[in-house]
Amino acid sequence: RRLACGDVEGRLEVIFGRVRAIQAKSGRFDMLLCVGNFFGSASEAEWAEYRTGAKKAPIPTYVLGANNQDTLSYFPDVSGCELAENITYLGRRGVYSGCSGLQIAYLSGTEAQEQPAPAHSFSAKDVAELKMALLSTPNFKGVDILLTSPWPRDVGTFANSVGEIDTKKCGSKLVSDLAASLKPRYHFAALEKAYYERLPYRNHMVLQETPQHVTRFIALADVGNTSKKKYLYAFSIVPMSSMDPAELVKQPQDVTENPYLKLRKEAPKSKAPLCAEEEPACQFFFDLNKHQVKKRPSDGKDRGDSQPKQAKKPSQPTGPCWFCLASPEVEKHLVVSIGTHCYLALAKGGLSPDHVLILPIGHYQSVVDLSSEVLEEVTKYKAALKEFFRSKGKRYVLFERNYRSQHLQLQVIPVPLDLCTSEDIKEAFIAQAREQQIELLEIPEHSDVAQVAQPGTPYFYVELDTGEKLFHRIRGRFPLQFGREVLASEVLLAQPQRADWRQCAAQRPEEAAQARAFRREFEPFDFSLRD
Repeated sequence: RRLACGDVEGRLEVIFGRVRAIQAKSGRFDMLLCVGNFFGSASEAEWAEYRTGAKKAPIPTYVLGANNQDTLSYFPDVSGCELAENITYLGRRGVYSGCSGLQIAYLSGTEAQEQPAPAHSFSAKDVAELKMALLSTPNFKGVDILLTSPWPRDVGTFANSVGEIDTKKCGSKLVSDLAASLKPRYHFAALEKAYYERLPYRNHMVLQETPQHVTRFIALADVGNTSKKKYLYAFSIVPMSSMDPAELVKQPQDVTENPYLKLRKEAPKSKAPLCAEEEPACQFFFDLNKHQVKKRPSDGKDRGDSQPKQAKKPSQPTGPCWFCLASPEVEKHLVVSIGTHCYLALAKGGLSPDHVLILPIGHYQSVVDLSSEVLEEVTKYKAALKEFFRSKGKRYVLFERNYRSQHLQLQVIPVPLDLCTSEDIKEAFIAQAREQQIELLEIPEHSDVAQVAQPGTPYFYVELDTGEKLFHRIRGRFPLQFGREVLASEVLLAQPQRADWRQCAAQRPEEAAQARAFRREFEPFDFSLRD
């Protein structure tokens, strides 16, 4: 059960009050999806109460990014981030996959009218990359939900009356192209201060193509509008991946032709050109010992590999990934060591200056998904970090949250040996979990996470440098900063103000200096420099 709403324009009390009223009457909903302008010109006063934690959204709320220059400052991370408790900015473009299998594609901003595209706009390249990420998926049928702020151009073709809105002039051609390609079952948009529920349309040519599911386009008005136009839409949806194929492609009686038929016919004639600055989708190593960074493809030839390995290949991300090493989104000034399959990077907004991440170079979502070669190198990095931190009078705590993340991040935080014992750390995690009604169980000795969690299972786990592990299977909501909160608490590092990484982020020159210092100290323990 989901809710979608139009332009909030900073009226947080109005929208969340309405959500509470609906839930009191009709029962709980799983999430609120917000399209259009979430923030307005006078948002700051209301927003401050949510940003500081004085107030909390009643259900998990997912929002699109800025549509104008004035509200850009509310979105600190282009790749998406938690803005406040229960309020998440999805990001510039990509796909959100829920643990139920529900796929939500999203595109933030309005169509760019100039080049280069402003930060609050999307370009043809953004749309092409989002399409490519999904259409290259084996057996792709479509997405469950598409979220955009602008309407798609020509959505009123073959449709019921749109009222005063001229769909041949309003909206975005690029959004039409995206909708035609991604075939969403529901497409939500806003910005026009109007409510419009279009008749469902086909995603196949009758008698020429195999029947496919229909799309329902719904435009929502601005929240709290005086004209009483509908701005909140409740709906239930079963993920496409869980549906019976025959049930999925049932055609309702009022179904119309596809409004983007012209686009579909033109699509095979034109292929998106490759941009000159785009790098091929292969893995790279970065030689950090040279003054100038050089790249070389990971073909294995210089590693002495004479036999090809039958390895589990990393998947392709469904949108821009902040942690795939070949991705332009990676903040490479934080990278401190690169192996064959994994790399180390300082954590942005770390709990301490030597808080590091172990990350796979290719795209893997969790430890459970790793191939044996990658897992072996993860183990080598753990051993090297244990030896390194022990030489500095510290022990490490490692944790992973496989929930609302798309690339594996093993967080490794050192704790002074004289501050607490391993047993103290374990008890702190168990006690805080109990307080928050989280069942944190100890994994038997000589067992690992892959033996208790299947691929795709949301989970949280903690590992001490003694090898002891605690595991929680996530079945509902889970506090995103739980691991940091425990370690930052008074019983351990006693720095509760650092529980939220956004409060700890440093300027880029300071981060780069910390990375250089860590690299120098870690060098005697770094096996990647010797292999």
